[in-house]
Amino acid sequence: MPNNSFTIAVIASGIDEEYQQSILKGIHRYAAQHHVNIAHFIAFGGILANPKYDQGEYNIFELPNFSLFDGVVLLSNTFSADLGDALYERIRAAGIPAVSIDRDLGDLYYIGIRNAAAMEQITRHLIEQHHIKRLNFISGPDTNSESTERLAAFQKVLREHDIPIEPDRVYHGTFRAKDGRRAVESFLSSDLPFPEAIVCANDAMAISAVLTLEENGIRCPEDILVSGFDNIYNARHFSPALTTIERPLMQSGALACELIIRCIAGEKPERVQELSAVPIFSESCGCQVSDPEDITVYKKRTYQLQENLLRDISRHDQMACSLVECDSFDEYIDTLKQFVRKTKCEEFYLCLNDNWHMKQIQEEVGYTGALPADTYTVHGYSQRMIMPLSYFDGEFHGESGFTSDRILPRLRTDSERNRNMFFVPLHFRERCLGFFAIVNSDFPMASALFHSWSINISNTLENFRKLLCLDEIVQELDKLYAIDSLTGIYNRNGFKRSSQALFDACAVEHRQVMVMFADMDGLKHINDNFGHKAGDHAIRSIAAILQESCLRGEIACRFGGDEFFIFGADYSEAAADALRGRINKALEICNRNSDLPYELSVSLGACITVPPKDSSIFQLITVADNRMYEEKKKKNPSKYLKQPDPPKN
Repeated sequence: MPNNSFTIAVIASGIDEEYQQSILKGIHRYAAQHHVNIAHFIAFGGILANPKYDQGEYNIFELPNFSLFDGVVLLSNTFSADLGDALYERIRAAGIPAVSIDRDLGDLYYIGIRNAAAMEQITRHLIEQHHIKRLNFISGPDTNSESTERLAAFQKVLREHDIPIEPDRVYHGTFRAKDGRRAVESFLSSDLPFPEAIVCANDAMAISAVLTLEENGIRCPEDILVSGFDNIYNARHFSPALTTIERPLMQSGALACELIIRCIAGEKPERVQELSAVPIFSESCGCQVSDPEDITVYKKRTYQLQENLLRDISRHDQMACSLVECDSFDEYIDTLKQFVRKTKCEEFYLCLNDNWHMKQIQEEVGYTGALPADTYTVHGYSQRMIMPLSYFDGEFHGESGFTSDRILPRLRTDSERNRNMFFVPLHFRERCLGFFAIVNSDFPMASALFHSWSINISNTLENFRKLLCLDEIVQELDKLYAIDSLTGIYNRNGFKRSSQALFDACAVEHRQVMVMFADMDGLKHINDNFGHKAGDHAIRSIAAILQESCLRGEIACRFGGDEFFIFGADYSEAAADALRGRINKALEICNRNSDLPYELSVSLGACITVPPKDSSIFQLITVADNRMYEEKKKKNPSKYLKQPDPPKN
């Protein structure tokens, strides 16, 4: 594909539904014919009635940097008006042509379908041809423009025929199939006489309503008439086949692309483009049925759909079991590669926020210690992204990184044919983990389990995040167990754990060891005269000097308070004297360069011996302690405090 090929961004939610798929098929058909690349940014919001989950899904719409695209198509009816307004501002700032389908959005190009006229025709048909007087309505959400338009058209016809508009005869749903069941259950429990017909704002709700009616012994069309809207595949092949409205969805998708390409070419098309919908009167209202599709073709298609579903379920289960069994992140990535290949994609990219595995200690394990606060991304993506898995040109490639404003390193690249890219969010509730991109695969639109597949990746990533978090917590707790919190060197537990094996080996192999006891001089004077903060600073300074003086692999430890000891293997008196010299030299330099009102000093005592078998290192520490005490008794602590300068004459 030439470098100057166009790339159009498409923003949509719920591509597993036929409405969205029909529009996208029109987009894809135009793109294939005119060598246009399509980058889909897709969410699956509104499924769990969980605001945090929806926030994680819709965050994918914050990913596109619109300045990298030649145009944008928004399936605006598939997400909220607030999201649409936010997208509008960013698109306008990018200065590229954009088309909104089924919702007029600012001054963007708008493709609408005359839904009202077709809904009016369906309603009049039921009243005038079938003499219906009691009609109920199953609506979509009140915030959806198409939903309110269809309800208004229905009520307009009722007023024309002097049929009372009773609010309890309208059920307000969400365009989901479950709303058909809930609506019928609501109508059955109502005090109003049961309707003679139910008009539905889409086919999915209508099919569910018919099934629920039949479960309650009410037949369609013998006992009640039902109509839908959209003429989806299941509506055409349902029994009874639905009376519905066919909309030119594929045509609207193709027209959206055409408008963008015309704008790029310098043309100025009409901003508003409206297409007509057509009513189809079929079995669910008792009308004559046109010739059905060849039953042989239908059977083969149904069998193929079933086979594909069973295959996808099997792959999904294998993937879930395989990923959860991984013991390391490298193993996880290697396992995921196997299932990426099974999608038959040409390219695949796993892109994670660089902070995707940050802790959330306080919330997740109830720990209240002094550990790093949790920070994670909710809105947008981290500035730096990591890409632990990428697949293109038939090969997997090593880990790489990029800045999120690029979206993807290979967003625009030469290809033999146009590229259909799908960008899918990875998140746990509102916590953004990253996204993946899959290119030129039928899987996103052909499989009913594509969303489950993406959830599987998100959930297993979250499992790994928690494991990494727990590993970090264990490391922090281990530090609390083994590391002195004031000085950062070993405490007594850490000293024993790090030195015991070497001590035991020396005892067995008759090798000399050295244990040196170091006691700080004058700590009480510092605390009493300059405060405990000064005392803590002095202790830290002594610990640092002891640690830095250990040049032969010795192990330094704070025993407690102002007491320290050092352990070394294969030691001699000369080596111990050299260690004392390094310590005293470091103290001298520290005191000379310090502007503190006191001097640092330690008393040292060492025990050098071949440890008896089955002896304890702490027995030698006692000997070293006694020798240190003998040294301390020889000192006059006051001479280590700085004296005030003599008064000037």
